[in-house]
Amino acid sequence: MTGFAQARLAALLLPSALMLGALGSQFIGGLFPCEMCHWQRWPHEAAIALALFAFPLGDKRAGRIVLALAIVAILVSGAIGVFHAGVEYHWWQGITRCSAPPTGGSEGDLLAEIMATPMIQCDVPQWTLFGISLAGFNAIFSILGGLAIIALWKRKP
Repeated sequence: MTGFAQARLAALLLPSALMLGALGSQFIGGLFPCEMCHWQRWPHEAAIALALFAFPLGDKRAGRIVLALAIVAILVSGAIGVFHAGVEYHWWQGITRCSAPPTGGSEGDLLAEIMATPMIQCDVPQWTLFGISLAGFNAIFSILGGLAIIALWKRKP
């Protein structure tokens, strides 16, 4: 199997495994995703579709472009994971309402804002292992996996 074929397979398996883990933690583990968790899933979904599309295209120019886009999508999910983990560790503030405090205003506005606030907070990890949240693990696996896929692709037979 060529390095390109291995990279293409890895670009399909890595985001598929991460999505299965995310969905398993949601539907089996009872951990519901916040808004930023969903942001991390979208590039993985795109990467899966792109990797699948790369298989029939083969090692031609179009197949290489589609595989490169899948790798970029995996790395984008990792970058979003870094941002989300930073929000959870309170290194910086999130840009969504699920991590920002209410802006205030009149009592009626405040109540409406509280009622409209999602129940799952982006700045509070629901689960950690060794101090690393799911967003942190997504960042680690996506970035290292994306770099490993690039290394596979560049590997000489």
